[in-house]
Amino acid sequence: MQSSKIRGLALSWRVAVAGLALGLTMTGGAAAQDASHPVIAGYGAIMPAKDVANAPDPSLRYRVAFEVTRSASDNKEVNPALDRVARFVNLLGASGVHPAQGDIVVVIHGPATPSILTDAAYQARFHTENPNAALVAALQQAGVSVHVCSYALANQKIERSAVAKDVTIDVAAMTTLATLQLKGWALISG
Repeated sequence: MQSSKIRGLALSWRVAVAGLALGLTMTGGAAAQDASHPVIAGYGAIMPAKDVANAPDPSLRYRVAFEVTRSASDNKEVNPALDRVARFVNLLGASGVHPAQGDIVVVIHGPATPSILTDAAYQARFHTENPNAALVAALQQAGVSVHVCSYALANQKIERSAVAKDVTIDVAAMTTLATLQLKGWALISG
């Protein structure tokens, strides 16, 4: 009887170790994102939620436009509205939903406009590195399309050359948002 318990314990141990090894292999080992950042490391932390309604549905195509107008209260802090976009991407990823490239669009205007400045331009304007640069790049790497309003750039006296790489300059945020909604994108303001 004692030996069957030991064999059972040994088998359980081997299964646990094999499961851990499989988990590390599937997630890329030590370099993998943690559970609170399944897609975008370091931004948009999510937390486990049990017994909740309206989890992301893997059978749906998520085409979502985020209107980003808020800025951080301190120029040295990450824009909370951009971090919220990362949270959305992480929430989808945690549920096995991976939108196609460009299915999530961020449209930036108003006080949030400086968020898309190059580091050099941000440094010249605010005397600090752009805390949003890495987040914008991570969003783009995750397939999020980042846009900025040309009127917002003009109003804030931001030259095109000061806009970060791969950020699309649109005629106007309002036309982009209207067009995307007419084409079926859901709008999340903030």
